Amino acid sequence: MGIFDSIKGEAQRNFIARADSAKGEIVYKYPEKNVRMKTQLTVDADEVALFVKDGKVEGKLGPGRHTLDTNNIPFLSRLLESFTGGNMFMAEIFFVSNREHTGVKFGGPIGDVRDPETGLGIGTMVYGDFSIRVTEPEKLVVGLVGMGRASNEEFLGWFKGQVLKVTRDRTAELLVKKKWPLLDVTSGAYVEEMEQEILAGLKPHVDSYGLTIVRMGNFVVSIKPEDEVTLKKLSKDVAYSRLAGGFQQYAQGQAMLGASEGMAKGGGGSDGAMQGMGMGMGFGMAQMFANQQNQQQQRPAEPAQAAPPADTRSPAQRLKEIKELKDAGVLSDEEYAAKRAELMKLL
Repeated sequence: MGIFDSIKGEAQRNFIARADSAKGEIVYKYPEKNVRMKTQLTVDADEVALFVKDGKVEGKLGPGRHTLDTNNIPFLSRLLESFTGGNMFMAEIFFVSNREHTGVKFGGPIGDVRDPETGLGIGTMVYGDFSIRVTEPEKLVVGLVGMGRASNEEFLGWFKGQVLKVTRDRTAELLVKKKWPLLDVTSGAYVEEMEQEILAGLKPHVDSYGLTIVRMGNFVVSIKPEDEVTLKKLSKDVAYSRLAGGFQQYAQGQAMLGASEGMAKGGGGSDGAMQGMGMGMGFGMAQMFANQQNQQQQRPAEPAQAAPPADTRSPAQRLKEIKELKDAGVLSDEEYAAKRAELMKLL
């Protein structure tokens, strides 16, 4: 049995090609360095074979079947081993695919990203996939050999790290410059813009290796569910405070709302109406306090018996404001309906 295996192994050395198990790989390195002259080398239609010695590409063969002989492949003469009498040459042979490889998955932590709306630093993750194509095989092989990453697994591991690094940097940069709320980013609202920025950021990193990222897909920036709940709560508070005129006024309105909710719990079937009235009271009082403070800063204090200024907003203006809050997701459908019913009575 051992003799037959030896004969089979010797016969296989007379034929060089990409292994069947490596058909889907971008880079495949033939395991043998010492090659007999007259050996048959087969290159598939979507790849090239590179001959490398001492970190330098000595020659390249395109698709087809080639007889490795100095008579028809002159560059092999530079690889001959003199002690074999010209019967063997020594080189590393790389098969490099030049078709587009799709569905290359990547992902990992981006790190803490500051949300422009709330000021919180939130841990974020990114994952997705991309497609890649080798445009200059010589640059890729020389670069990989120089880095000591000659296998397909080592190459993809390094390349995915480059994608994640650029994604991390560009995501943080976009959030700062564009002031995109993190909740909008994780919802996928800016996926197309982010993909374009990341592809542009990757270009200088991969050009020197003769690579091109053709496109990205299934691109997702995510945060933990508990962080999403926290951000939604704080975003809602920020929106309310802006409408009320400030955090102090918002706090006063919240106190009023809490009192009205207590009344609603004792009101039986009128809970929804009472809650809507409570919200209206809260916002009305908050706006009243804001107006008072603004007028006190602009003119001397009025006599103590003077009545406080009323809410100057028209019902139509207030309807527009609560509609904007509902569209932004700050008000629920129930809250919006209750408040709208109250305001409609004033028209």
